[in-house]
Amino acid sequence: MSCVFSLLIFYSCLLVSNSATIKQNATPLFIFGDSYFDAGNNNYLNTDVNKANFFPYGETFFKHPTGRYSDGRIIPDFIAGYLNLPLILPYLQPGNQEYTNGVNFASGGAGALVQTFQGYVIDLTTQLGYFKNVKKKLRKKLGHRVTEALLSKAIYLFNIGVNDYAAPPQTNSTILHHYTNQQYVQIVIGNLTTVVKEIYKNGGRRFGFSTLVDLGSLPVSRAFEQTNNTPIGFKEVPIQIQLHNKALPNILKDLKKELGGFKYSIFDLYTSTSERINSPFKYDGKSACCGSGPFRGIGCGLVEDYELCENPNDFLFFDGSHPTEHFSNEMSKLMWSGNSKYTSPYNLKTLLET
Repeated sequence: MSCVFSLLIFYSCLLVSNSATIKQNATPLFIFGDSYFDAGNNNYLNTDVNKANFFPYGETFFKHPTGRYSDGRIIPDFIAGYLNLPLILPYLQPGNQEYTNGVNFASGGAGALVQTFQGYVIDLTTQLGYFKNVKKKLRKKLGHRVTEALLSKAIYLFNIGVNDYAAPPQTNSTILHHYTNQQYVQIVIGNLTTVVKEIYKNGGRRFGFSTLVDLGSLPVSRAFEQTNNTPIGFKEVPIQIQLHNKALPNILKDLKKELGGFKYSIFDLYTSTSERINSPFKYDGKSACCGSGPFRGIGCGLVEDYELCENPNDFLFFDGSHPTEHFSNEMSKLMWSGNSKYTSPYNLKTLLET
């Protein structure tokens, strides 16, 4: 199965040790999603795919692969820094029992639907189950009152959905034969909404979301298009992603009306990425730093003839579908303190102040 966000590629260490020092009055960070946010959970899955635990992943910041789909840090790592937290550890990392600063549940290839790459990823519903387990352990360690206070001030960060739309064309699934694009998007959004409501029910109040990136603009998609290997049915995916990105803000507005104290921020990853891809003067947004074939769009580290750029900072994408550390840093800045062009109704910094 593909990671997608190791995306249309049908391929696809432990985390660098860091202090889990509990900081007084720190805001915990709980992370849900796919490979844009996966800090290494997939390392511990009993599969041979959907992993980034080999060179050259991790080459710049960590100097070794950590399971992050990047040359270095990813968006949640930078957000943790803005919150004065250490790197947030993967839930599945052996020995990780320090949950006071938050936990990373994200999994490369995961979707909001259980069926998305089932058996190869940690789907969003399972990620929710892991969160509930963490809450039980926190209550046992800290007591009910302290745990509830901790969870209520935490940020719950989501990037999920792309794989739900990219998976059916790759796996020859017939699921889209039974639904219109609009109906299928409603199912995906519905599953996400159910998880958000459950987190709210378990004490969550502050949520951060991102829209979905335009898959058609990524190096891997360009590579497949140039070699005429685009999966059958993939032409519907950009339509579904646009429908998803339009539906998400409306759903969140409804949740704010329905759930007392519910607060959220949406980061427009679609627009911010597309603008940079189409602005070639600062960096290369069309080709990947690492990979083979057209646009170096496939096989980063997986084929003998892959190429690796000298400076990942010159590129938006490290492999065919995942950002470089430099690009993740730019996105996290916008997510944290960007203006209303990219974040609504608040950025994450303002969300903490409301």
